Amino acid sequence: MTQPLETFLSENPRTILIEIIGTQGSTPREAGTFMLVSVDHIWGTIGGGQFEYLAIGNAREMLAGNGGLEFMDIPLGPEIGQCCGGRTQLRCRPATPEAIDALKRRLRDESGDWPDVYLFGAGHVGRALAIALEPLPLMTTVIETRQEELSELPAGISARLFAMPEALVPDIPAGAAVVILTHDHALDFLIAKEALARDDLAYIGMIGSATKRATFSHWLAREGGDKASLERLTLPIGGAAVKDKRPEVIAAMTAAELLTAFAAYRSRSSS
Repeated sequence: MTQPLETFLSENPRTILIEIIGTQGSTPREAGTFMLVSVDHIWGTIGGGQFEYLAIGNAREMLAGNGGLEFMDIPLGPEIGQCCGGRTQLRCRPATPEAIDALKRRLRDESGDWPDVYLFGAGHVGRALAIALEPLPLMTTVIETRQEELSELPAGISARLFAMPEALVPDIPAGAAVVILTHDHALDFLIAKEALARDDLAYIGMIGSATKRATFSHWLAREGGDKASLERLTLPIGGAAVKDKRPEVIAAMTAAELLTAFAAYRSRSSS
């Protein structure tokens, strides 16, 4: 898991802020991307490869008092062992309190535009998915009926204890994702029914199998739900391409589904 920024800064009081200030052609990251470099550690990435290695070396020369460049203009071609073909301009400067405050404000502003993901259930797969989503540009909330399961989540993951989680679904913001992974099939079905009653969610997914999907379809019809809405339900989550049921594998595949679903939702919303 990515170390929190505050932790990195407290453990590395002397750091250099490297920021991409310009790009031309094909580059691994866009302008505005940044990383922090201390004598022994780094936080973030500007794209990896040889050009990042050069930038880190330059930053550590600055920290050692051996000069270093404030501005770097790096061609991403054969001369440095990369093949992107573009060009990247960097600014390297001490991470002063003022620079860090500006960086934190920017991160807060950017996170305000991140899509919301609601994970219903913090069992083995729910916990693995929460951990997989934590470093991604998503606002993830885990909802559980069992306090002991929430206590197993890593610090920093938003969590809510709620006795009737299906009652929360109508209040989830439009464009969010709902992923259903509880310990109880009946509860799964109640949450899914509420989610499918909406047509403004980017993704609705449920852990399970083809058999569980068929069972839910019959249950939904019996409960007066719209069977056509099943087209919007991903069940099982994680796809069928990888035949591996370990929680971490399901989590990785589901994370990819979520990012794809959010991209498609944004495209539909802007058209």
